[in-house]
Amino acid sequence: MKTLAKWSVDDYHRMVEAGILRGRHVELLAGEIVEMSPETPIHYTTAKRGVKYLEELLSGKADVRFNGPITLSDSEPEPDIAIVRLPESSYNDRHPAPQDIFWIVEVANTSLNKDLEIKAAIYATAEIQEYWVLNLSAKQMIVFRNPQNGKYVEEYTINQGTVTPLAFADVSVSVQRLLNFVSAA
Repeated sequence: MKTLAKWSVDDYHRMVEAGILRGRHVELLAGEIVEMSPETPIHYTTAKRGVKYLEELLSGKADVRFNGPITLSDSEPEPDIAIVRLPESSYNDRHPAPQDIFWIVEVANTSLNKDLEIKAAIYATAEIQEYWVLNLSAKQMIVFRNPQNGKYVEEYTINQGTVTPLAFADVSVSVQRLLNFVSAA
């Protein structure tokens, strides 16, 4: 039998400040400090190009963050892309919290199961209204919406067309353009 100690976000911040986690690529997920998967070149490139594309679409409407932490009640994940409220200066002394987040995008290669199960549950529990997963191996996007009781009620998979984010009815995101970054490998 294995007994794990659960860590609070405050505990995690103290460990970071004390340098205990220096040199470790980790994130806090549901009270557990978890090693992050190494990024493959296509994972990094897909996320970076996705950020640039979303920044073009959301200029003046939202801050598009790349590989940065967000702070939830018992987690501090580092999503590949987080679309959050402006102004960016709001995050000088803290990471974005659920009320700041419009939606999250994870790029999944080796992390697909973690992104679809663990992270989806964490984001739904935090009531983040929308969560997208770019599945690199299947070249498709999975859209999660409407969190209720720690689960997303709506889920659909697409590989072409556009998606209108819940927070921005006037913005159309080309799924093909996001997935073309995947095809460029």
